[in-house]
Amino acid sequence: MKYISYLTILSLLIMVSCGPKEKSIEDIVENGSKAELNQKREELNTSMRKLNSQIKTLDKKLADFEDSSKYALVEALGLAPKDFNHYVTVQGDVTTDQNIMIYPQFSGVLKDIYVKEGDQVKKGQKLAKIDDGGQSSQLKEMKAQRELSKTRFERQERLWNENIGSEIQYLETKTAFEQIDNAVDQMRSQLNKSVIYAPFSGKIDEVITDQGQVVSPGQTPIFRILNLGDMYVSANVPENYVGNISEGSEAIVTLGAIGKSFVGKVSQVSSNISESNRNFRVRVSIPDSIDFVKPNLIATLKLNDYTSKQAIVIPENILQENASGQSFTFSLQMENDSIGIANFRELKLGKNYQGEIEVLEGLNSTDIVVTEGARTIKKNDKVRVLNFQKK
Repeated sequence: MKYISYLTILSLLIMVSCGPKEKSIEDIVENGSKAELNQKREELNTSMRKLNSQIKTLDKKLADFEDSSKYALVEALGLAPKDFNHYVTVQGDVTTDQNIMIYPQFSGVLKDIYVKEGDQVKKGQKLAKIDDGGQSSQLKEMKAQRELSKTRFERQERLWNENIGSEIQYLETKTAFEQIDNAVDQMRSQLNKSVIYAPFSGKIDEVITDQGQVVSPGQTPIFRILNLGDMYVSANVPENYVGNISEGSEAIVTLGAIGKSFVGKVSQVSSNISESNRNFRVRVSIPDSIDFVKPNLIATLKLNDYTSKQAIVIPENILQENASGQSFTFSLQMENDSIGIANFRELKLGKNYQGEIEVLEGLNSTDIVVTEGARTIKKNDKVRVLNFQKK
């Protein structure tokens, strides 16, 4: 019985081993259907992809067994086009056109002060009054004299129109009235100067002169008034940037004292170059959203004087120079993921900014450049890339 069981198992094994034999490529090409041909083709493609992957894995492992002394070790960077901006840095000051000292236009004792420091005032608002020294009483007397002179003139004018009286009498009364009328106007104008008004809307930043002091026109400052609504940064720029910086140029402004920065636009460029320092002035408006801004704050401005779209840019520290002063670097022609050939590239360079420099000629936007280890290699050297970065 046990022998019979062995025979049965052996028979089954023989049947399995003698199953349908796989068709060869020649058989399928000669006799196969279209579906069989496509199926075989896909099977072969799958096998080929698997084999390529295995070969690549083997190559990488074999490279580890190679003698490292054959290759210089480098680091590399894959380039990509980018927008390149260059900025010139200058110092400026925060200022406003509405920041002035108010001086009296009338001499006398400062009689009344109607505002205090920190008050917000409107244009034309009364700020202070200077004692007029009795001139207001004189004005009342002069007005009365003017009324009398006017009555005399009007009476003489009626008589003159009726051909009564002499011409000299008419002219005398007319002249007398005009003189007293002009004198009243002058006195009124003079007395108006005894009152100090706000020249524009703003804040009383400082009350300089105390009530009761004697003040004089152009000599005694009474108030400092300012308006913080129209603040801007003003800066001097060297004349060699004329034409590169204009209205609308980007400006990065830093107010170090208050720890604030903002990006703005140049709103005004002066048409004059100073003879003393060969600079021209630019203005950048400060947004209302920036708090704690005060006149005379020091500002640092970075003004955009050059922009290149889709530029080729490399780190400035990878540049080398030959004996004739020509700048060069090395690009890599990669044989596989880690081994490449160093190509010597002479460069024509543009502007540099913050550690980067624009390459005008000598590199393509898809090149791979050596960033570390370039000083140990020569043209056409084979190198091993330890660290590869992409922009």
